[in-house]
Amino acid sequence: MKYKLSDICEYAKGKVAVETLDERTYISTENMLPNKGGIDIASSLPTISQTQEYMVGDVLVSNIRPYFKKIWHAEFEGGCSNDVLVFRAKDGTDPDFLYYVLANDEFFDYSMATSKGTKMPRGDKKALMEYEVPNYPLSIQRKIASLLKSIDGKIAINSEINKNLAA
Repeated sequence: MKYKLSDICEYAKGKVAVETLDERTYISTENMLPNKGGIDIASSLPTISQTQEYMVGDVLVSNIRPYFKKIWHAEFEGGCSNDVLVFRAKDGTDPDFLYYVLANDEFFDYSMATSKGTKMPRGDKKALMEYEVPNYPLSIQRKIASLLKSIDGKIAINSEINKNLAA
């Protein structure tokens, strides 16, 4: 049996004052890196007074041009542009598992297939919540996430080693 994404998470709705943010804690589509590369430091802050809030464990996904596969699993609190979707795990869902569900290429393919617009396609927020996800108990979610996190850690170490060897 499968769930809909809306069964395991929701869009975060909180706001945060921009004056409490800095270039490290503000996330926009511009400082999200393609191909699941995480984030970089923002070049500037928005000129509005409040922006969308994210919390540790939330999953941020760029909603513009989903084919760039821009995603980040929040390691600290901050704020983001409205072009970034903030997914928050519901009770009974492991936040790490949610990240891996959303980081799957199938999710980005689905986002493109249901997107609106051609020049700058945007994911359809309502359609995204219809995306089918596996129905696993919390204990299995945690095991899957732990295994994938371990693999990601090894990939990060290998990438750092390769970067240092090339320098």
